[in-house]
Amino acid sequence: MIEIVVAVLAAAGAGWLLRRKHLARTAAGPVPGIPCMARHPAGEGRWRPGRVYAGQGAARWDPQRGEPVLLPGGRATGVRAPSVKEGLSINPGSRIVSCAYEGGGTMEIAVMPLDLRELLATMEQAPGKDS
Repeated sequence: MIEIVVAVLAAAGAGWLLRRKHLARTAAGPVPGIPCMARHPAGEGRWRPGRVYAGQGAARWDPQRGEPVLLPGGRATGVRAPSVKEGLSINPGSRIVSCAYEGGGTMEIAVMPLDLRELLATMEQAPGKDS
């Protein structure tokens, strides 16, 4: 009987802590930027987590670790689903956007399908887009 009371108290305490954390996160508001995984340059290296921002006239990718990568004149050159091998390191339900920017640089950005339209709009807003 005592074990049941202790288990109920532990569950109530855990629920209270989780509710506090949830309320704190919702009060903080949405996080700006588009969450993604990126590979720079395209086709090489590892997929690194970060966010894409569209502010200050040019898009930029901010990795979780390291320096931001500016994408001046960025434009989307293609959209595809990840291969089986890529699906092991990124979410297999995501979409990969191949991007090119001024200076001949390339990058691949993987986003979830719900964020794809926003990312493509960000790339279109970047100056130097050839339509």
